[in-house]
Amino acid sequence: MNIHEYQAKALLRDAGAPVSDGRVVLKAEDAKTAAGALDGPAWVVKAQIHAGGRGKGSFKEPDAGEKGGVRIAGSAQEAANETRRMLGRTLVTKQTGPAGKQVNRIYIEDGSTIDREMYLALLVDRGTSRVSFVASTEGGMDIEEVAEATPEKILSFSVDPATGYQAFHGRRIAFALGLEGAQVKQCVRLMGQLHDLFVSRDMEMLEINPLIVTGEGDLKCLDAKMGFDSNALYRQPDIAELRDATEEDPKELEASKHDLNYIALDGEIGCMVNGAGLAMATMDIIKLYGSEPANFLDVGGGATKEKVTEAFKIITSDPNVKGILVNIFGGIMRCDIIAEGVVAAVKEVGLKVPLVVRLEGTNVEDGKQIIESSGLDVIAADNLKDGAEKIVKAVKG
Repeated sequence: MNIHEYQAKALLRDAGAPVSDGRVVLKAEDAKTAAGALDGPAWVVKAQIHAGGRGKGSFKEPDAGEKGGVRIAGSAQEAANETRRMLGRTLVTKQTGPAGKQVNRIYIEDGSTIDREMYLALLVDRGTSRVSFVASTEGGMDIEEVAEATPEKILSFSVDPATGYQAFHGRRIAFALGLEGAQVKQCVRLMGQLHDLFVSRDMEMLEINPLIVTGEGDLKCLDAKMGFDSNALYRQPDIAELRDATEEDPKELEASKHDLNYIALDGEIGCMVNGAGLAMATMDIIKLYGSEPANFLDVGGGATKEKVTEAFKIITSDPNVKGILVNIFGGIMRCDIIAEGVVAAVKEVGLKVPLVVRLEGTNVEDGKQIIESSGLDVIAADNLKDGAEKIVKAVKG
């Protein structure tokens, strides 16, 4: 689960990390009051969406202006004017795709003098099962570009959970970033605050880009992105309350209500599979035979008929889906349960696109009999290769 910048800044502020003072605005008429509560002399007006690249983005609506989603204002009135231009408009960035995202919140904060920009992130390193720091002198840029062009400018290391964060970790980052004097002590303290926050809040990612040295020589977190482990939200109720459903794909939101592992994609073939590995293999073979998957969907090993029915409804609700491939290898999951769910869903929502079903494993003959006796127009497949070929052929006509 992701949260907005202003929410992340509030968590950082509570942890003692240095951030600018700011106000969030949900209604245009509140913008001037919010901006007037800040000291200035410069104000930064930031569109709040769950996507990076806001400053380099552009709005679909001409009346929003051409300055992108992060704007500098010289007065409270100008900050209010920029807020009105952006609220309710659609911001397109490299991460949103061409559809963009509607801006429903604006964050106005005090401007900062910037002497240097750096990059910092904490994330879960799945290779070592540890929390890792990533730091670079090249702040304000896409870290992927830095990694490709100048990988030597990136420092990355993990923290041993047996010892936890230690001061030498902070000093290592400080020296890599070229910090000096009091900045080193600030860095050691800040890294400890961020690490403690990361662990205690069950985060998956914390990115500060840029981390700056101000004109006064102090460190400050100028931007912040946070992602949380959705499986741990039961023990982070206050974090769960920060969820902004308007920023999420409606299909993914509905899937989460039924404990389905679903991710929407841009393709044309909907997939219903049990098991993450098999789901990825199914997506790969669809691409191999010349089409694109419309989703990742793992119904899990203990899915019920009702759960399968909801999964099928979610797939068919995607207007981009021109065909559906059901690929089930019954182990814990029984093929007859999948078949009953598919039949129930088709009878409820109808079937307007080709459907290929491949079943194998536990109760496979029962599952096939349920499909065959249903009277549905279903294309049977003998194996994964056969299923992929048939659904791609059916979609391509």
